[in-house]
Amino acid sequence: MNAIAIRAGFLTTVQDLGRTGFRELGVPLGGALDAHALRVANLLSGNEESAAGLEITFGGLRLRCADDRIVAWCGGEFNARIGSTALPSGHPGLVRGGEEFSIETPAIGCRAWIAISGGIDAPIVLGSRSADLKGGFGGVNGRPVRDGEEFPLGQNSGRSNSLIEKLRATKIASWKPPHDWSSTGHREPSLRFIRGADAERCVPAALEILSAESFVVSPDSDRMGVRLDGPSLERSDNVDLLSEAVAPGTVQVPPSGKPILLLNDCQTIGGYPKIAHVITVDLGIAAQLRAGDRVRFHEVSLADAHRALFERERDFEQFRRGLELHFE
Repeated sequence: MNAIAIRAGFLTTVQDLGRTGFRELGVPLGGALDAHALRVANLLSGNEESAAGLEITFGGLRLRCADDRIVAWCGGEFNARIGSTALPSGHPGLVRGGEEFSIETPAIGCRAWIAISGGIDAPIVLGSRSADLKGGFGGVNGRPVRDGEEFPLGQNSGRSNSLIEKLRATKIASWKPPHDWSSTGHREPSLRFIRGADAERCVPAALEILSAESFVVSPDSDRMGVRLDGPSLERSDNVDLLSEAVAPGTVQVPPSGKPILLLNDCQTIGGYPKIAHVITVDLGIAAQLRAGDRVRFHEVSLADAHRALFERERDFEQFRRGLELHFE
């Protein structure tokens, strides 16, 4: 069965959890900019957590499925509907065959991740169905979804079919995950970071400025990275390094002193000093940053970063087990 994007919106792409194991060949990780949000949405719809879904930027999507499907989404503060019925973030909803799901412009944040039961059955390229927009492969022919475009869906799982029957009367499930998991937009975003490997290549005051001042998101930002305007982070020298590995979350300092926070589609190596690295748990907050937003940074220890990730994964496993009660 297929789904059709009646209206594709500003930027809608097929994404899963990304391409692991190919960075040494220069292939970015890619995948959903908030992998945790997609994992949660997938479980809510009865999918495996790694199934491919849709990442939307600034909304505008209108979607129709050929048969009955469960749809769930997580992300910024969007207005989403199944027909005329509101579908809040984190609540699985039944979209009947021929019915329309829509999601409009967000009030807070800029992205959402939509899971459709069965997952999007795009071709697997280098172990992932994700669209690599720079490389031009994966997803739907390596590009954003277009108006009127159809894409195949996998079969509903047994869990999804069970939930479809339960929601025939109510349409929208009353239960949902923790609020912070389903609604990831923040009016005053703050990102925790650990000190980077090249922090000493910036003047001592640079880290103090990074922690004390706010930065404004530049319009020149995309899935590769968030460029930040504001106080300049002064380097101790203007000599670029030999290119070394970088990853999503790395904060680089180019000669201009305006930091760049790398996201999933970033290059695999870079020669700018790495002053900081945003912790994994906060990358979902970074994924919601849009032009004009003010963001702050707060330094934590590596132990704190590990603890935050461990606690979220522990809670995620408990959430997964608890969900089984709703799919029986």
